[in-house]
Amino acid sequence: MSACAALLISAPASGSGKTTITAGLARYHRRMGRRVRVFKTGPDFLDPKWLESASGQPVYNLDLGMVGADGCRQLLAQAAAEADLILIEGVMGLYDGTPSSADLAIALGVPVLAVISGKGMAQSFAAIAFGLARFRDGLPFYGVLANRVGSLRHAELLQQAMPADLRWLGHVAAETALSLPERHLGLQQPAEIDDLDARLERAAAAIATTALAQLPPQVEFATPAATTVVPPLLAGKRIAIARDAAFSFIYPANLDLLRAMGAQLVFFAPLADEALPAACDAVYLPGGYPELHAATLARNHTTAASLRAHVAAGRPLVAECGGMLYLAEALTDVAGECVAMLGLLPGQARMQTRFAALGMQVVESEQGVLRGHTFHYSTFATPLTPWRVAANPDSGKAGEAWYRHGAITASYMHAYWPSNPQFAAALFL
Repeated sequence: MSACAALLISAPASGSGKTTITAGLARYHRRMGRRVRVFKTGPDFLDPKWLESASGQPVYNLDLGMVGADGCRQLLAQAAAEADLILIEGVMGLYDGTPSSADLAIALGVPVLAVISGKGMAQSFAAIAFGLARFRDGLPFYGVLANRVGSLRHAELLQQAMPADLRWLGHVAAETALSLPERHLGLQQPAEIDDLDARLERAAAAIATTALAQLPPQVEFATPAATTVVPPLLAGKRIAIARDAAFSFIYPANLDLLRAMGAQLVFFAPLADEALPAACDAVYLPGGYPELHAATLARNHTTAASLRAHVAAGRPLVAECGGMLYLAEALTDVAGECVAMLGLLPGQARMQTRFAALGMQVVESEQGVLRGHTFHYSTFATPLTPWRVAANPDSGKAGEAWYRHGAITASYMHAYWPSNPQFAAALFL
């Protein structure tokens, strides 16, 4: 068992500033010389990139459904053994979703910080804080931070209205420069922001003026009694993974699992027109933003030729979401412009302005259940018959199709491979 200061940062709703505040906390305490580990609640890929930039450490996902309670405890126990502070950014509002951020906080015993936007409010701010703290018995509620506050007088009004038994942790002024830019799948990627470091430093400076400059309470994190021993199912296998601005939606835990199973991981950048690394046994094309780089991908013949040769040789290729769009015959953007893709998977992909699917997914196989999620703004019309069809674990409704076409396995589903190592290994064999 390891003890570490820890805090789960939540809010009444999405858009309240959780990511900015969490990044500011991570950068401030890192600047103070503390070892900070940050986690993200839910299956998000984009918020973790900002949090990694702020903390200087990989950011892993915590989700009671996708990762499992024991998986979450294992990750936190490992972090607590080496960190001075653990921060967990919540998802949506504190009580939203099944499981919710509140469910996670209660299961793990991590105190909750509520980040509440004060914009357009005075005394009603306190009513929201009261509701978040009292809505569910057993929630380890730590305190409240007022975000987007208009002035010192505004902050005084908010604080004066607070119940005496709710901890006021300070306020952050409404400053546009602290906000993080967004696009259709969420936040922009940090590598695209010229003033990234300056934004993080401003967020850290804002935290320095609050009570959050002090470490939160210590939490005891126990390693689960039963730990799964991962068999070396991929020993000696060399797996090439696309990784650049177009293909960046990769769970660190997935890479850890491949390495634990004995695989050697090598990386290549399709946007730079790089060929596959030599002597690859398998390829992984993760999700990302191929639609933003479709013209460049269409011109990059070196990457295309090496991927075609790989598939023609009958070697496995696993593609998720954006990776699957890259394999399609063509991709049409929201303006109606059609760009030829690799043509390795029969079908046409089309972007739209509204998301096409969102939610948790499970898929059955001979190896058992594999868990993950889906979130995309495109559709894929294909004559292929699905090899497997995932389902929503809550409603039981049919979810994303999995396709098998020669050496290719492709789906919109973003799989969390540690949920079923045997299934994951089989994809690459």
